[in-house]
Amino acid sequence: MGIVLNGGTIVTAADQYQADVRIEGERIVAIGCDIKQPGDQAIDVDGCFLFPGGIDPHTHFDLPMGDFSTSDDFFSGTKAAILGGTTTILDFATQFKGETLKEGLANWHIKANGKSYVDYGFHMAITDWNEAIANEMKVLIEEDGVSSFKLYMAYKNSLQVDDQALLQALRQAGESGGLVCVHCENGDIVYDLVHEHLKQGKTTPKYHPLSRPPEVEEEATQRAITLAQIAGAPLYVVHLSCSGALQAVTNAKLKGLEIYAETCPQYLLLNDSYYNAEGFNGAKYVISPPLRPIQHQEILWSGLNTGVLDVVATDHCAFNYKGQKDKGINDFSKIPNGAAGVETRLGLIYTHGVLSGKLTINDFVALTSTNAAKLFGLFPRKGTIAPGSDADIVVWDPRQSTVIKAEELHQQVDYTPYEGFKRSGQAIHVFLRGKQVVQDGQLKEDKPAGIYLSRKPFLKRKVG
Repeated sequence: MGIVLNGGTIVTAADQYQADVRIEGERIVAIGCDIKQPGDQAIDVDGCFLFPGGIDPHTHFDLPMGDFSTSDDFFSGTKAAILGGTTTILDFATQFKGETLKEGLANWHIKANGKSYVDYGFHMAITDWNEAIANEMKVLIEEDGVSSFKLYMAYKNSLQVDDQALLQALRQAGESGGLVCVHCENGDIVYDLVHEHLKQGKTTPKYHPLSRPPEVEEEATQRAITLAQIAGAPLYVVHLSCSGALQAVTNAKLKGLEIYAETCPQYLLLNDSYYNAEGFNGAKYVISPPLRPIQHQEILWSGLNTGVLDVVATDHCAFNYKGQKDKGINDFSKIPNGAAGVETRLGLIYTHGVLSGKLTINDFVALTSTNAAKLFGLFPRKGTIAPGSDADIVVWDPRQSTVIKAEELHQQVDYTPYEGFKRSGQAIHVFLRGKQVVQDGQLKEDKPAGIYLSRKPFLKRKVG
């Protein structure tokens, strides 16, 4: 017995056409007309788009940060994800100082196992570098299906690595079939600017972006690109937020370098004026990199439209305003960095990208699903609607319209940075490997059914 989605319009990164989709077990088995077989369940999706399930390659669920962890764990975060149309996430398993990569990975398997409503994989964040760790990278790629790694150029004295470590990690990844993802901010300069502000009694949230100006991101992005070029390795720049960093990526791509980059809805839709919110409310927007002046937004949209930016991810890293963000009420540097976004990503990009004419609907699918699948070793199992692919399908009703309100969302956090934003379209039905998890916009399954995804090694020229 199968399931047939009747009357919808299939949208992939390359095509848009009307056809029925037949699901059997976990896979798509047929696309066309009159494909229903005896005993099949037919679901009318007339007037709706059928998108591949969204892939968010940048989340932080159940991440320890000092005295507490992010407010969303895998249970609440992935519930929010699937209700928003995302069926796969890649979270950042983190190796803390003194741990092996295997130990860090094992810790994240414990956090996620049996608790995820979506399928999931892990990048491996490396904070402690030595020869043994370098050798472990190849083991994780070959034995554990972890083919991407993250290093930080920011957060001095905690997560930050030096240039030699980054160069060696890039070289090792390039030789082993891995892709290095980098947080590009000059941590030394940020450290200095933060302390200069604090010495002058400048402690409120509005000094957060002033301590991390666009120049520190631009410089670090260019430096990471240079190191990748020297190593002869590919590079993926995470959460790119400013025009200077985008120009560095553009120049690298024009040279034929293997450089990829993502941005996030917050950098496309919010700006640094939010830090001037009444009272301490600017803390809600303390993220890194910070929100930028509004003129950067159109430049980033252009980067998406032209293919310089490859992915729209979220960097979902949620902290409650009360009880977590307010730990920095007397010192902006103590405000935990991060905000929520995994539930609202597709609706925001569809509304403000596709409907505004900034993106085509095929661009939308590429940026929210297909390109991530290709870059991170999941395509064509994920990221498209085709026979043989996993039946991860979002039935998107463009006739729906909502206003984002924190109390109506499912993420486990007491605010949303997108409060009051209008959304056109909604994921009314969502299928995960052939099983309908969301029906009429509501969660149908109480028990999480997401599985761990062992990913293929990185292969060059996967996008474009």
